[in-house]
Amino acid sequence: MSGSHSEGLSYTPGNVKLWESPGTAGGLPRIKLASNEIIAVLNYLLPGFISAWVYYGLTAHSKPSQFERIIQALIFTIFIQFIVNSIHWLSILLGENVLIIGKWTNNVSLGTSVIVALILGLMFARFSNNDWIHAILRDRKFTQETPYPSEWYGVFAKHRTYIVLHLKDERRIYGWAEEWPSHPNNGHFSLAEAEWLKDEGNEDNSIPLEGVDNILIPANEVKFVEFMKLYTEDKQKK
Repeated sequence: MSGSHSEGLSYTPGNVKLWESPGTAGGLPRIKLASNEIIAVLNYLLPGFISAWVYYGLTAHSKPSQFERIIQALIFTIFIQFIVNSIHWLSILLGENVLIIGKWTNNVSLGTSVIVALILGLMFARFSNNDWIHAILRDRKFTQETPYPSEWYGVFAKHRTYIVLHLKDERRIYGWAEEWPSHPNNGHFSLAEAEWLKDEGNEDNSIPLEGVDNILIPANEVKFVEFMKLYTEDKQKK
């Protein structure tokens, strides 16, 4: 029956307002977790958060929202728990047939989870910073995507060469890109062996920056970037 009361709670059709306290129209009971339950959930997700922390600390990918971080931590945790359970099973098998090393306790399980989480985060960061897995998948027609966060980052990651920066004030500067920003609107370019370029009609069309080791150029002052071809006589840098 519409508008009836049951155990002191009232629910009416319409928009549900989760922030209202129980017993008011449109309200739902709040879910309350005991402190020990919260700690248990955090302990369960901790290895996943460690993997995500390592991954985002070593890649240029933007950090997602808090909800997406929890989902990613849960996904990492599933992989971690599978690996830890496999290690546990192998440890039991080893202890029964070869050598007893020690007792598998909660502390051992937690320590193993943290170690696996660190390794997993490093592996995913390695895959994200290198294109070889995606290159294989592109060759097999599984995807056309790359692991890089943007085309900007992908081009700089693949081309270690001299570049020409075209600035918004119409100046051009040439140099070896030692560092570059992960995003086109933030950060700076660090150029070595830099030279200001003049118009092509000039006989001497460059001005070397004598005595300058590196020069920083703000990314938000750059209109576009040219990547130069490397020839055998060019100095190879790593």
